[in-house]
Amino acid sequence: MSDLDEERRTVPPELRGYLAEVVRRVRAVCGTGTVSVVAVGSVALGDYRHGRSDVDVLVVVEPGLPPAALRELAGELAHRRLPCPAAGLELVVYGADAAGRASGGAGYLMNLNTGPLLPERADLGGGGPAAFWFVVDRAIAHRAGITLWGAPARRVIAGPPPGELFAALREAVREHADGAGHLADNRVLAGCRAVVFCRTGRWTAKREAARETAAAEPAFRPLLEAAVRGYEQPGRTSAALPAGEVRAFLTWAGERVAEAAAAHGR
Repeated sequence: MSDLDEERRTVPPELRGYLAEVVRRVRAVCGTGTVSVVAVGSVALGDYRHGRSDVDVLVVVEPGLPPAALRELAGELAHRRLPCPAAGLELVVYGADAAGRASGGAGYLMNLNTGPLLPERADLGGGGPAAFWFVVDRAIAHRAGITLWGAPARRVIAGPPPGELFAALREAVREHADGAGHLADNRVLAGCRAVVFCRTGRWTAKREAARETAAAEPAFRPLLEAAVRGYEQPGRTSAALPAGEVRAFLTWAGERVAEAAAAHGR
């Protein structure tokens, strides 16, 4: 995906009203301190599956937004107050200083999860999930984020240093290999996306990455095609993929990412 084609990518129609209201509530709470609101994840990469995918949003605000405002924003966006039409909303708030700094840390002010299929949580100040998830999200935002409001994503969200990014991808693939809390087909497709990025430097939709990987690695083609079919099923279900084959593929993917990380000194 080109770094220059943001204007040609659009938000799926099922999400437009919801995301417009998310932007309105962010601006109402954060006021003139709102710098940018950016869609990332499957929405940005053109692979959103309604009923299956989460909605990933990054919010950039001026430094110094008080914790009380963050808690107010979490309440305004909670599923009970603003029903999420997707599987869930994963929204991360960054200060503009942290968002604009190339970093391998988590660095957020608030990490909010809410929605019909996500456990409700609002972590303030970096005390939540492992940092590597946020590093990968910022890398995607920098290269492929869709600006919903405010300053363009590429201008306000820095890409992580290459060594830090490849280290984060290595950790992400390792977590998917462990399997806890992740659907099997999504684990496989995420591994494909990491491998394609390491080989090409492009962020691609997971299904596109699976097709590219299957073409290059015929031994894995049956598994990857089955993972794509599972991802395309309605609802948040998972294809019944052979556990041994999933493990073997993710071990192989992890080795490819580790090679890329080693090449960048990590």
